Amino acid sequence: MVRECSIAAALTVVGEQWSLLVLREVALGVRRFDAIQAATGASRATLGARLRSLTESGLLERIEYREPGSRARHEYRLTPAGRELQPVLTALMQWGDRYLAGPEGPPSTATHSGCGAAIRASLRCERGHVLPDTGQELTLQQNR
Repeated sequence: MVRECSIAAALTVVGEQWSLLVLREVALGVRRFDAIQAATGASRATLGARLRSLTESGLLERIEYREPGSRARHEYRLTPAGRELQPVLTALMQWGDRYLAGPEGPPSTATHSGCGAAIRASLRCERGHVLPDTGQELTLQQNR
């Protein structure tokens, strides 16, 4: 029997490298096509397809802007659903820093702009208990 779960459903929307990299860039404030392309290295066709998909899925919104003397263009901003993926992106970065960074260390560090401390994703239950990263205290309850 195949386990039905929300992870599988979420992966149909964001489970592809370019989608996650686009979300990373927009979360960092990179909003225009050319700048997103430069930061991710995606081809124009791939980036266009990912932006359309993320917009259709409700993670990004496409907003028109016009610089003086230029034609109308579009930029991309995270929707509330897109912003809620920040802990996922942070957790992926944290895992990559720990297991894939190599001897030179991680290429960048996410810090809280308010105090300068490093940002860390963690598991926490609705009552505020912090769970170990190992998931040992996590139980999956089937609802259907």
